[in-house]
Amino acid sequence: MRESVYVEKLTAFSALLRQEGLAVGLQETADACQILEELALTDRSAVRAALCAVYAKSRPEQEAFYRAFDSFFVSAEQRRANLARRAEEAAELERRKAQAEEELQVNGQPMDLRDDLREVYVRMPEEKREHLRQLMEKTKENMDRSPQLYSNFIRSVFMRFLLEQQMVMEDAAVGCESADPDLALLWKDISGFKDADIPRAAALIARITQQLNAELSRRRQRGGHSGGLDFKKTIRRGLETGGSFFRLSFRKKRKRRRMLVLLCDVSGSMLQFSEFALRFIKSMAEVSEASRTFLFSETLHEVDAFALQNMDAFRDYVRTSGLYGKGTDLGTALEQLCARRPPVLGPSATLLILSDTKTIDLPRALADLAQAKRQAGKVLWLNPIPERKWGYVRSIQTVSALCQMAPCSTLEELARACGRLMRQ
Repeated sequence: MRESVYVEKLTAFSALLRQEGLAVGLQETADACQILEELALTDRSAVRAALCAVYAKSRPEQEAFYRAFDSFFVSAEQRRANLARRAEEAAELERRKAQAEEELQVNGQPMDLRDDLREVYVRMPEEKREHLRQLMEKTKENMDRSPQLYSNFIRSVFMRFLLEQQMVMEDAAVGCESADPDLALLWKDISGFKDADIPRAAALIARITQQLNAELSRRRQRGGHSGGLDFKKTIRRGLETGGSFFRLSFRKKRKRRRMLVLLCDVSGSMLQFSEFALRFIKSMAEVSEASRTFLFSETLHEVDAFALQNMDAFRDYVRTSGLYGKGTDLGTALEQLCARRPPVLGPSATLLILSDTKTIDLPRALADLAQAKRQAGKVLWLNPIPERKWGYVRSIQTVSALCQMAPCSTLEELARACGRLMRQ
């Protein structure tokens, strides 16, 4: 029984070491399991040194091993301390969000700001928030005198300041990852993730999607009944109380079945983004009741549902599928998808495309996208290119005119886009 626990733990640890670049196989895992059976697990340093001797052969491998070991194996005290710290951080974040809702108002009305800029306001340093509060206080008299004029002025000032702070946070995420690793990953461009970032990013995705699922559940509970009045049941309950119909009964609204069709670009530059987007979508319980996933580069390939049970093996699966390392032909992929029999797309289907819009034959891709849009109930596009660069990419400008497109260059943007998908 003890050995099976070690095998499970060390298998996950071996997968982490492989992501760090170490050549780890079944034999190393078996040797490590045998060592743990012999050692007293109370001596952390002895376990660390013994496992290092099994897994790491060279100096660079030893350094990679120590990084992985220190992040993977934590003491019970440290784990409790981490959980307590995260709980405090979550409570503080909720407090700041509630405070932001009160502060981001003009004449008693919520300020019209994008969700990402509201998030910037919540997370930026207190001195920066104080600067905006002082600005609001200085313009209070002018606001009372000319509400419409100064409301627009305040909003434009806030927008410009928050956009500047957003750029500062993104830059800090690239250069100062050691200050707050999770926050850095949240704002860091996904294309800049290193192999060492992937385990922490996967854990961060799990936490975010858990929060999104809980949020959606709370909203539905607060929403109360959503169906029509059930007259028969109301009358029967009324007769039980002598004809008093103060207890009304409602029918449960029939849940509309949704079909989600994922079309994921896995060409060389898109593989990492598609992997993280799929991690988000797979982790969200309420995205759809049924889904099908297709990968494409120059051709289209449907993913077996069992192949996505373990997202850690996703890259290996793509590389062995024959799609990796080739160009991007969105037109061919959409044409093959639309031509499938029985049809994949239909009025109840949402087609979710994960791509940067760069393709070898844009006019053909646009024509096939229009055809897919006619077949599907809705077409949504998740784009890994930062929104500030869209004006410089012709394919993005033409594609965004045909379907709804969301910027998803960071985990924060990807979480927001998936959150909107859950609520639709």
